[in-house]
Amino acid sequence: MLFSEQYFNRRDRQTGSIEVICGSMFSGKTEELIRRMRRAQFAKLPVEIFKPSIDIRYAEKEVVSHDSNSIPSTPVNHSSAILLLGSDIKVVGIDEAQFFDDELPNVCTKLANRGVRVIAAGLDMDFQGKPFGPIPALLAIAEHITKVHAVCVRCGAPATYSHRITADENVLLLGEKESYEPLCRYCYSDIQDI
Repeated sequence: MLFSEQYFNRRDRQTGSIEVICGSMFSGKTEELIRRMRRAQFAKLPVEIFKPSIDIRYAEKEVVSHDSNSIPSTPVNHSSAILLLGSDIKVVGIDEAQFFDDELPNVCTKLANRGVRVIAAGLDMDFQGKPFGPIPALLAIAEHITKVHAVCVRCGAPATYSHRITADENVLLLGEKESYEPLCRYCYSDIQDI
């Protein structure tokens, strides 16, 4: 088979991909995930959205943004369950990806290799400003990356850090405005120097 024939045969099959939406708390990650999933639904594509079962802040079986937009989701304990539940799906959404286990990048790769469009949203850094969970590995293998920004509550600049305002030192702390505030690099580093 000639190269051009291989190219056209390959082009006819559906290609999968991995998209990552990342940023700080209150930056609109979940809102963007919901928007993309709704567009896929409008296109009449079979979709499924997954979230970690530990995230029950707003609803047990819905992904809910800070602006109260929501979309039905399936809570799972381990990323491998996504492979079992997403067999005939064309678009898979994953919210709060930072809370999943380290197998999530492999799961996303397997789905994308099957022709599935995978859209994962999550925090890229924890409250200490360190890379968070499987997000760095997802960023490395993603075809498309969208970094969204919140607004720094101290100076109004674009915020990329999720500053924890409670004394809890656990990396895993589900919270809202009572626990976190978005800060820019300058304001975050200013607080860290204290």
